[in-house]
Amino acid sequence: MAWRELGKKRIYMNFTRALSTTPFRHVAGSNFASIFTVQSVCASARCVPDFINLSSLGVAGFGRETKECGIRCFHASSQVWARSDGPLGLQTAKRIYVKRGGRNQLPAGAPYARRNVPATKCNPDKTIEIFEGMTLVELAKRTGRSVSSLQDILTNVGEKVQSEFELLSMDIAELVTMEAGINVKRLHSAEGAEILPRPAVVTVMGHVDHGKTSLLDALRQTSVAAKEAGGITQHIGAFVVVMPSGASITFLDTPGHAAFSAMRARGAAVTDIVVLVVAADDGVMPQTLEAMSHAKAANVPIVVAINKCDKPGANSEKVKMQLASEGLLLEEMGGDVQVVEVSATEKIGLDNLEEALLLQADMMDLKARIDGPAQAYVVEARLDKGRGPLVTTIVKAGTLVCGQHVVVGSQWGRIRAIKDMAGKLTRRATPAMPVEIEGLRGLPMAGDDVIVVHSEERARMLSSGRQRKYEENRLRNKMIQDKPTTSDDSKEVPQWVEMPVIVKADVQGTVQAVTDALKTLNSAQVFVNVVHVGAGPISQSDLDLAQACGACIVGFNVKSPPTALSQEAARAGIKIVLHRVIYHLLEDIGNLIIERAPGTSETHVAGQAEVLNIFEIKGSKSKGPDVKIAGCRVIDGSVTRSATLRLLRSGEVVFEGLCTSLKREKQDVDSVKKGTECGVVINNWCDFQIGDVIQCLEQVIRKPKFIKSESGAVRIEC
Repeated sequence: MAWRELGKKRIYMNFTRALSTTPFRHVAGSNFASIFTVQSVCASARCVPDFINLSSLGVAGFGRETKECGIRCFHASSQVWARSDGPLGLQTAKRIYVKRGGRNQLPAGAPYARRNVPATKCNPDKTIEIFEGMTLVELAKRTGRSVSSLQDILTNVGEKVQSEFELLSMDIAELVTMEAGINVKRLHSAEGAEILPRPAVVTVMGHVDHGKTSLLDALRQTSVAAKEAGGITQHIGAFVVVMPSGASITFLDTPGHAAFSAMRARGAAVTDIVVLVVAADDGVMPQTLEAMSHAKAANVPIVVAINKCDKPGANSEKVKMQLASEGLLLEEMGGDVQVVEVSATEKIGLDNLEEALLLQADMMDLKARIDGPAQAYVVEARLDKGRGPLVTTIVKAGTLVCGQHVVVGSQWGRIRAIKDMAGKLTRRATPAMPVEIEGLRGLPMAGDDVIVVHSEERARMLSSGRQRKYEENRLRNKMIQDKPTTSDDSKEVPQWVEMPVIVKADVQGTVQAVTDALKTLNSAQVFVNVVHVGAGPISQSDLDLAQACGACIVGFNVKSPPTALSQEAARAGIKIVLHRVIYHLLEDIGNLIIERAPGTSETHVAGQAEVLNIFEIKGSKSKGPDVKIAGCRVIDGSVTRSATLRLLRSGEVVFEGLCTSLKREKQDVDSVKKGTECGVVINNWCDFQIGDVIQCLEQVIRKPKFIKSESGAVRIEC
């Protein structure tokens, strides 16, 4: 019997124990007895041998003369059995390497030793692509794991496969990959599905206050811009606009403020066409360039809409030159980017914009499968007091049907209701259709994918695996997060202090935007630590957490807490900051950071005095040693007796020490102002010269400054 075959069946230890208990004296003397021995040993080890090679079995010296016996394996290596005067069981012979073919190899008589294969380490940064119907062998190649290790994972999660070539569902493949510590990206195939044309998804992007929402209002005959807090958009809006020609286009309205960069990136990721709105009187601004970079990163075509062309200071040609200088190839200059001049308030050029969008969509030949499980993308997520988590999604492919089990990020649920953007209930959602779904168990993150699964059990399992993976990534990122460090300047920088913050907002996307904006306010003196975030109103649990960690509560676009909750927060000394406009919120938090900052200790010159004369007072045993007094006139600021004095001679520092005495007209005074003569005595210094300058030094604490740029970006400058 081959020893390797027993090793492959993982019965090495059982086989050893069986050999240790086999009565050798009853089987010695014939090859038949040796075969019987192997069979009996295998039976004792609870296994059935695959084959018995008669030529590989032999009995050598089973008599009392040699007192040892052996069995020869098919690879010509021998194992030494227990002697009658030694312990029972197998004994491994000493390895002796021989030179063979220029390499060290084991001799023919050496026992077989299993190779020591190093374990595969978890690579959290690795991402593989998975698809429906891949086999366990293909998954093992992509993950870099062995088939047996993936089979063990399948067994642990309660799944069984008959063969390593059996087709796996995408859910099972993702679950196994996540358990192996590797990130996944799902690939969906449209092979065999019904493919039909779909409406275009258009995202409107641009700088803040350039008229994006007003342009959409003009297209759909509404007045959303007038209802926005502060006159700016602070959420992603999704809706369908039926053009005068009868064609439907799904529009996404993104915020233009600098704090909502992540929202603009999500809008570019799900869209087909980007409408870049640039004000004709303002030109290209920082968020305009950022929107261009998002569109290029997502490989999405751009249609430029130059808005406010009716204003007196409008200069469309200047805007075109600015865009061209930033690398945007316009049609007028031989490129493929269409440019349309419009006016949202006067409704000028809207027909041309519609024509440009439909032409771009026609060139792209937009199609999607309409049958099979849906693929959708989370635009926004919010928590409703009566309905629970509500998720705004755009269907990318397939059909989303009410009653299906879905996994959204790390959350799962069964769809109870689907509403279109007009608030009407619908049974199903088709590609490029923005809808609001209800029924999830928790609130997902904006930007998550919606995945349809077959059963509640599968949804629970996939959600649990994702939650573990997300928690591992969160803890890993928290460990490597860089904390603010002190600079190497000559100025003394105090140790930074921590400012805990709890963030509550109306929707999940706004929560992320406010959190990212607060992190930009970190400085060398104050570290903004966001201890908790959530969508929904401020609750009692938020107040308890704030009291436990000394945090302030930041509420954005949420209602004021009940009176009892506000009074309890006031008694506990918990500060609650509520705002509906993002730049007001950042300014308020910035001022709070400045208050908590310890500041930087700096030395300032409070005043200067010039030495006009020198007086000497003889000392005595009772009065002490001789004292020299500098007769001075204060030429700038004031000189204080409690301050440190610095003596300058020819512009260079000669001495620095404490003021021992400050007198005016033989009277001790605390300070002397500009234009006044006085007498000054400096501790441990008597070598005054006429013309010396005495500087009065004072220590001041300089607080950081709140800096706001023209683009709306804010920062704390220490």
